[in-house]
Amino acid sequence: MIDLSPSRTFKALATCALLAFGSIGHAQQVFRVTTIPEEAATEQIRKFTPIAQYLEKRLGMKVEFTPVSDYPAAVEALVNKKVELVWFGGFTHVQAQIRSGGKIVPIAQREEDTKFQSVFIAKKDSGIKGLADLKGKQVSFGSQSSTSGHLMPRHFLLQAGLNPEKDFRRIAYSGAHDATIASVVSGKVDAAALDVTVWRKFVSENKVDTKDVDVFFTTPTFFNYNWSVHADMPADLRQKVTQALLDLDPATPEGKEILQLNRATRYIPTSPENYKGIEAAGRSAGLI
Repeated sequence: MIDLSPSRTFKALATCALLAFGSIGHAQQVFRVTTIPEEAATEQIRKFTPIAQYLEKRLGMKVEFTPVSDYPAAVEALVNKKVELVWFGGFTHVQAQIRSGGKIVPIAQREEDTKFQSVFIAKKDSGIKGLADLKGKQVSFGSQSSTSGHLMPRHFLLQAGLNPEKDFRRIAYSGAHDATIASVVSGKVDAAALDVTVWRKFVSENKVDTKDVDVFFTTPTFFNYNWSVHADMPADLRQKVTQALLDLDPATPEGKEILQLNRATRYIPTSPENYKGIEAAGRSAGLI
C-alpha cells in the first residue's frame, strides 16, 4: 500500500523533514523514494506513484513516495539516509556526492540522459533571436541547483561570453521548470532557460502556444538525471532496485506507463564518471 495521505501536507514536508521521512530504523520496513521538485508537487506524485507501486512489487516491501519542497531537501534526504532512492539532476547528484564525501551511487539513468539539452525560450515578438540578444534583458533560470534549468545554461552563456550578473538587467529563479515557462508567458521576464523534455511536454500537451513563445537557442548535449542510492545500502537491495529499473519494458502496459510518465524510452546503467563534466561545469561557473 503506497502511503500518499493528503494529511501529509507539502508545508509539513518542507518544514519538518525528520517527520516526513521518519527515522533511520524505519528504513528496515519501508523503502522511501523522493525526487528533486522540478515540477509542482501534484505532478511529482502523478509521475512517480506508478514507479513506487512497481518497486513495491519488485522489492517485496512497502514503498513510499514523498515529494520535498526544494532541491537541497532532496540532497539532504539521501545524504542523511532519510530516503533510500532519489531522482536527481546531474548537478544535485554532484552536490550530494560532495556533501556525503563520495557516498552517493548513481545506479540508472534514462537513455535520454546521455545526450540531454536545455532550451532558452522567449516571446516571438521580443526581438530575441540568440544568446547575444539577452544583454540588458530580464532572464529566469529554474532552481539554483537545477542542472538543465541553471547550471548548464549558465555554463553555455559563459562560453558565449555572457556573464548573467553583469550582462542581464535582472536574474530570476523560478524554482521549477513549469514556473519558468509561466514567467515568460506572463511577461515577468524576457527570456528563460529550462529542461528540453519539460518544454516538449508542455508543447505536446498544448500548454504553451509556440506562436507566442518558442525556443531561440538549444544547448549542446550533456549528461543529466539519474536514480541514486546511498553507498551504505546493502548490496543485494541495491542490485534489486537497479535491476527493477533496468527491467522496465515499454512493451508491457506497466512499463509503458512508467516510462512515459518519466519521459524515458528505457533505463540504462550509469556510473559516477558520467557526472565529472557536470562537476567541472559547476566549478568553472563558481557554483561549487
